[in-house]
Amino acid sequence: MPDPLPGPYCDNTATRQSIIDACLAMQASGVNQGVSGNISLRTTDGMLITPSGVDYEKMRPDMLVLLPLDGSRLRRGQMKPSSEWQFHRDILLAKPTEMAVVHAHPVFCTALAMNHQPIPACHYMVAAFGGDDVPVAGYALFGSQELSDLVLLALRSRSACLMANHGAVVTGDSLERALWRMIELETLAKGYVTSLSIGSPKLLNSEQMAEVKQAFAGYGLKP
Repeated sequence: MPDPLPGPYCDNTATRQSIIDACLAMQASGVNQGVSGNISLRTTDGMLITPSGVDYEKMRPDMLVLLPLDGSRLRRGQMKPSSEWQFHRDILLAKPTEMAVVHAHPVFCTALAMNHQPIPACHYMVAAFGGDDVPVAGYALFGSQELSDLVLLALRSRSACLMANHGAVVTGDSLERALWRMIELETLAKGYVTSLSIGSPKLLNSEQMAEVKQAFAGYGLKP
């Protein structure tokens, strides 16, 4: 029997530190550079999200920003949340079983996003994101409601998408799952870009991808 999905995380020092640790892991893996990435986590009181423009090495648990999911105002005395807080909040509202959202600008994902190129069924691990491709959300100004709407559309039946001329975003039923997905997504993007440089990738067909999804269910890897 698969492990039960975690409910909302408690807003405590350990949870806040886990977000910082995930940011540092994302940096160490090369998936993100500088302070362009951001992470949010569903809590019993709303969502915790990384603050705007703070170096991960200098981030402290008390700097994480608690935002309500009901649209009410930011609590006084907190730091400014990431400029991308809107699509984080909207994703968590639209996907109640998802607990974490990770956004970053991985080099190969971003290269494809610059070209508005989705990742097709070039490798069976594409199925780990819920479909036969990883789509590209249309372009809109960062931090805007328009961008949030476009990201939600791309994520409607997926747990990851590229963002045109921007980067990538993934979701997960835990922080660990979301971080794994971001690293796996960049690995796929790197493989796809490399395959394009030496020829034309041979894609898996819909029947083959369906077999992968079925096999994932038995393997315990939920798309």
